[in-house]
Amino acid sequence: MTDKIKKFLESDLLEKYLLDTTTTEETLRVERYIAMYPEVSKTYNELQENLEIFAKLHAIDAPDGLKNKILERVKAEKKSHSKFYRYIAIACSLAFVFAAASFFFWNQNKSLQEENTIVNNKMKTIENNMKQQLEDVRNQFIVLNNPKTKRYNVKGNTKAKELKAVAYINPVKKLSYINVKNIPNLPEDQCLQMWAEVDGKMINIGIIKDITDKDKLLALPYGENAMGYITIEPKGGNKTPTVENIVANISYAN
Repeated sequence: MTDKIKKFLESDLLEKYLLDTTTTEETLRVERYIAMYPEVSKTYNELQENLEIFAKLHAIDAPDGLKNKILERVKAEKKSHSKFYRYIAIACSLAFVFAAASFFFWNQNKSLQEENTIVNNKMKTIENNMKQQLEDVRNQFIVLNNPKTKRYNVKGNTKAKELKAVAYINPVKKLSYINVKNIPNLPEDQCLQMWAEVDGKMINIGIIKDITDKDKLLALPYGENAMGYITIEPKGGNKTPTVENIVANISYAN
């Protein structure tokens, strides 16, 4: 394999091409390499298969009942508009009724606008959440398939011998994830908590709960020569890590 091909494969152009995020120039370059070099074509086919498997494993379902709620909302709006036009026809012949109906529907329309605003805000929130989840899935796919990603086995010390995890650090893409495979049995008043020390600041990643999905990846904040820690803390977690209760650490050093 030539250095030229090796350098191309170590970039993220194939991943970006698969996810349809390449520029026109990058797309032409990727398609040229796939056509000219068997190594690139083979890697592209493998990534394509991996993406299909990965997408199925991490498929994001729409919220339960969302479709029905939208259909009900459309029907309700049609019904409201139908009533509106019927009252307007009557109001044309009766001035007093027209005035009363106008006020009534103004008030109804105001309420409908407020309800629409609430629905639109909820829809935007759902859309943003789905975009974040899709971006996270994309980053996980890149980290797991990029040859520059470093893999570290994480084991607990004598205080948490059963703790097992795998950390994935990619210094090129500046992405970090950890996959917790097993956690120790702790007393009910204790829990495991994860931390990251980045640029001199200690960041609380959160409590490690019971492992229901052993393939799930937890994002870690990336930083040059950063460190990750897992500690035993009181139930509910702590604001700062208990140093004497550190049971595992992860080095981000390149």
